[in-house]
Amino acid sequence: MRKVLKAVLTGAVITTSTLVAAETKLTLSSWLPPTHPVVTDMIVPWTQQVEEVTEGRVKVNILAKSLGHPKVHYDIARDGLADITYSVHGYTPGRFVMTKAVEFPFSGNSAEALSVAYWRVHQKYLAQANEHKGTQLLSLFTHGPGQIHNSKKTVAAIDDLSGMKMRVGGGVVNDVAGALDAVPLLKPASQSYELLSHGVADGTLLPMESVTAFKIQDLVTHTTMVPGGLYNISFFLVMNKGRFSELSEADQKAIMSVSGEAFAKMAGKAWDQADAAATSALKAKGNDLSVADDAFITALKERTATLQQSWMEEAEKRGVDGKSALTELRQITASYGH
Repeated sequence: MRKVLKAVLTGAVITTSTLVAAETKLTLSSWLPPTHPVVTDMIVPWTQQVEEVTEGRVKVNILAKSLGHPKVHYDIARDGLADITYSVHGYTPGRFVMTKAVEFPFSGNSAEALSVAYWRVHQKYLAQANEHKGTQLLSLFTHGPGQIHNSKKTVAAIDDLSGMKMRVGGGVVNDVAGALDAVPLLKPASQSYELLSHGVADGTLLPMESVTAFKIQDLVTHTTMVPGGLYNISFFLVMNKGRFSELSEADQKAIMSVSGEAFAKMAGKAWDQADAAATSALKAKGNDLSVADDAFITALKERTATLQQSWMEEAEKRGVDGKSALTELRQITASYGH
């Protein structure tokens, strides 16, 4: 009896040890405030989903402090300083060219529709350029339509933007700001309050959500909303390739089941909801909210008309059918939910 009991206990110890050893803890570096919708409504729910679909074998720990500037977060994951990171492609100009596909003016009013379309089109066309080499691409997404916010006056025409110093997030929006004769200041969105409060910037190009998220509603009291968006910003969610390969095939598949298009949809939906809430809050506060009229929109289209053509030429150099990618992106976005 003692021998049997000893064998059972020994087996239990071995099984317990194996389970403990099998648990993988991953680190995630986050650079946005913990109350920002990207964190509360996208990253945190995703970490919970990862633990659930892997039945507790994989847990993602969001670090208490960012491991660096937003523009180095891709390298932070690639080099293994943290296992997982997210950030904006445009924060490192010239490095990610294909991701500009979702950033052009008038790409749509829904972050959910555009983000889902983005993932599908990336996998079908843009991935051929291999711009996320060195990492496991977990997902891509975009914020809601970018709008014009400033502290000076109502912007009702392109001439109103001439010479105005506008914080931008890089990528296509930098080109858009230049085309509108504004002075682009390439800085992360998280620095908006500092730039505006010190008078370094006159305004900023951001989705509606970010005005309240970064607490700049008292600094930018004038907002011009452009139907379809003046621009969008492309985001990535990536993991260190080595760490991903260390996971079992089952856990890799489980994680990707809540990443990819699933994460893009969740992130986009959360952003749409945050945009709507912020718009209501700004209206209730009494901020000056206006909508670009037809003349303004026509002028915007004329000034930015060459941006897509230039991108398609760059795509062709990288072996990517940019024209088909953009066409399909717009088709999926327009038909999404119908």
